[in-house]
Amino acid sequence: MNFPSKLIEDAVNEISRLPGIGKKTALRLALHLLKQKETVTEELSSALLALRKDIRYCATCHNVADSGHLCSVCLSNRRNKQIICVVEDIPDVLAIENTNQYQGLYHVLGGVISPIQGIGPDELKIDSLIQRCAHTISEEKVTEVILALPATMEGDTTSFFISRKLKELNVKVSTIARGIPVGGELEYTDEVTLGRSILTRINYSSE
Repeated sequence: MNFPSKLIEDAVNEISRLPGIGKKTALRLALHLLKQKETVTEELSSALLALRKDIRYCATCHNVADSGHLCSVCLSNRRNKQIICVVEDIPDVLAIENTNQYQGLYHVLGGVISPIQGIGPDELKIDSLIQRCAHTISEEKVTEVILALPATMEGDTTSFFISRKLKELNVKVSTIARGIPVGGELEYTDEVTLGRSILTRINYSSE
């Protein structure tokens, strides 16, 4: 692809590094920004810099937090603190929240167990999940853990590992119903299907 300017070429190369964006789409975006007022590009740049520099992660569930040590979900008094929904990553939290069917807490693992990619249990936020479930304050004692992980071999392996870890804590372990297609990612599932999968969750068996 030939570019009329080295500056445009550099912008296209950087934009095309984003997932799902090819060189042609990156070029359209770069030319679009070039046509806008300078303040539009400055505001976009400022927002991206603030996102990278100022974003925090919740000390409890590992979701994103604007400030402080806890995210808005963990801080809310309206959430059921006895139920934790375990997800692979932050986009899954957003997907489930958009269903308006779940009022418990979350726990973001930061991935799933994948020996091929060199990701073991120690690389994930599993230990902190077990610690949360072992918490003994009666009004906040976790009574159920919902495994909302991908319907893949890696997701199933991770679910099995976590369920075995929770077995001794007398915590109910359930999994979302298989309205989610095998091999599917939660963040790409429509809200109705995902919401029904949460509501019709079933007990998880690690036998």
